[in-house]
Amino acid sequence: MDDAFSVAGKSVIVTGGGTGIGAAIAHEFARRGARVLIASRSAEHLGPVAAAIRAAGGTAETAVCDVRDAAAVDAMIARAWSAFGGLDVLVNNHGASFFIKAEELTPNGFATVVAINLNGTFLCSRAAARRWIAAGKSGRIINLSSDAGVYGAPGMAHYGAAKAGVINLTRTLAMEWAQHGILVNCIAPGPIDTPEAGARTWPTDEIRRRVERSTALRRLGTVEEIAWPCVFFASAASSFVTGQTVSIDGGPTSGLFVQ
Repeated sequence: MDDAFSVAGKSVIVTGGGTGIGAAIAHEFARRGARVLIASRSAEHLGPVAAAIRAAGGTAETAVCDVRDAAAVDAMIARAWSAFGGLDVLVNNHGASFFIKAEELTPNGFATVVAINLNGTFLCSRAAARRWIAAGKSGRIINLSSDAGVYGAPGMAHYGAAKAGVINLTRTLAMEWAQHGILVNCIAPGPIDTPEAGARTWPTDEIRRRVERSTALRRLGTVEEIAWPCVFFASAASSFVTGQTVSIDGGPTSGLFVQ
């Protein structure tokens, strides 16, 4: 094998691909020769990312999709299959959350965050797997959890619970679908430097410094440092890896920072 880490020619869906980590994942796959479909609930986020990928010589398609809607998810998978003649990799990067004390969290707030982060991951994974199984093809699923799903996160009970569910779902689907050649793995990011995370989690310089000091490496991660492991899980280099969750968090030294 010339390059076990190659993803050239692969067809990839990245949900939540219009901003932050998702956009970086889409760019990295496209830069390495993959054909990418980016999906988001917001159409306005998709255009600039797709345009930038195409301007750099890559191939990009877009789909507006609410991952809580099974029909919309099926349509997204069908669009990638039609545009690319198949699908090789699904990256479940979508997510949503907000800070709130557990005793103040409403049932609707809890259910909404779980529906996006956990239910959406299941629906997207199921839709892709159904296509692969029916066609007799193998595939790769890469789920995005969070350090909140590994350690818990006060102020984010809904999000932590959902992301913990993503880790367990990863293991279960990996076991169920291994017979079909579908590999399912998970990445749990720690504090990653994006505008969205900064506004929500470290809105001041002092809080940012505290977050940086909470990691063994004493810094925030970059979006590329999440995109690169995604490429590994999509490539032949990880062909004997499934059901695993890798924490990409700079090595926490004193637990998660909580605002």
